[in-house]
Amino acid sequence: MSHRVPPDDVDWSGRPGLFTPQEIPGFAGPHNVNVTGNFLKLAESVIWNSDPERFSLLYRALWRLCVRDGDPLSQSDVLGRRLQLLAKSVGRDIHKMHAFVRFHELPSTARRRFAAWFEPEHYILEPGSRFFMKRFADMDWMIATPRLTARFEGGVITYHPGGSKPSLPVDASEELWATYFANIFNPARIKTNAMRSEMPKKYWKNLPETRLIPSMLAGAEDRVGRMHVAGASTSRPGAAIISTRYRNSIEKTEENPENLSDAKRSSRQCRRCSLCESATQTVWGAGPENAALMIVGAQPGDREDLTGSPLDGDFGARLRELVTGAGFDLSETYVTAAVKHFKFRPEGGLRIPSAPSMAEIEHCTWWLDMELAFIRPQLVMALGAAPVFAMTGDDTALERRRGTFETGRHGGQVMIAGALLAKRDRALKKRDDVFAADTVEDFKRAFQYLKT
Repeated sequence: MSHRVPPDDVDWSGRPGLFTPQEIPGFAGPHNVNVTGNFLKLAESVIWNSDPERFSLLYRALWRLCVRDGDPLSQSDVLGRRLQLLAKSVGRDIHKMHAFVRFHELPSTARRRFAAWFEPEHYILEPGSRFFMKRFADMDWMIATPRLTARFEGGVITYHPGGSKPSLPVDASEELWATYFANIFNPARIKTNAMRSEMPKKYWKNLPETRLIPSMLAGAEDRVGRMHVAGASTSRPGAAIISTRYRNSIEKTEENPENLSDAKRSSRQCRRCSLCESATQTVWGAGPENAALMIVGAQPGDREDLTGSPLDGDFGARLRELVTGAGFDLSETYVTAAVKHFKFRPEGGLRIPSAPSMAEIEHCTWWLDMELAFIRPQLVMALGAAPVFAMTGDDTALERRRGTFETGRHGGQVMIAGALLAKRDRALKKRDDVFAADTVEDFKRAFQYLKT
């Protein structure tokens, strides 16, 4: 970098090419290289990823930082997004290592000795073994992986080549752990998909407790029945009424609903992300099923969460105001949200809205895709960053995209618009009026598109 060698001129693969490569200079160049702590922190994580392009991507980010070409570490930047995902994958792999390494005790006449076998996805043995150095500092241990082996002996860690799985003895602690695991297993709360998400099957072969899972799953229903009989008690007065009303309001989720009404009923039991745990209910879209225009906002607000309608709160009132200002009738459009549950943080007795994450938006496209499939609008108008990302999969900045038409993930046309300012702020009235005027023009442009 001190010689300002462009990223496209550097080959990080180490493989011989068609032409003899020029050697990297062995001395410092004339340019200073200054980087932020954020880059170093990100690089210290990405460097352990097994992606063969990790060095090239990091150097490209370093280049852009040095030549001041945007913010290559930002989630809104394509390069930054990819680097963040690489770092997240490394962190998850280290977490899995800490959770699923199982030590076997080896014969010893002095300090206790243990050994384990683990198959990580990335090169995370070195950063991952620091946890065990602190936790088992008074023991000698070894963690073997296909690529590398860590040995901790006498308080000193060393690394050696990896290999195939060593022969490890079975000890009494395995049976003790299996007994404990069997007794804490709760058959009433089993969710196989969630279990496989947190404990992927590729780790099962090296975990002593996983051999118990098939038999425990097979007998789960009978165990639940016995638990109900053992825990039966008299319900408090009025409980039956509440239970009946609750069960009548929520029907079984249908994976392939036949119409929009079935999809709405299915959404009431949505558990695709954690937002359902704190929200009051799923807020489905509203409007005619043959609407030519679908308007997509970010998420329900406090009022919408309580009533279940996307138009009952400040967003709906503001939307009516602006659509009317454009000379059209909101009742002819279908209005929905990119995220169907209200995300908030409690503050002084109030529920303050929080922006949904990309992962939460992506989870909720399951329901948005159903609405699009049943309504088949001629045009979708996306109001703000979250709806635009949900509809197009593109999270780049909206400044230059606003007012343009793009092809959405569903193959139809999407108009990019700004997010609505739901409440008028007197202190910012002038800016609000300008914003409202721009939004009215967006609506006029959308309605004009439908006429043509």
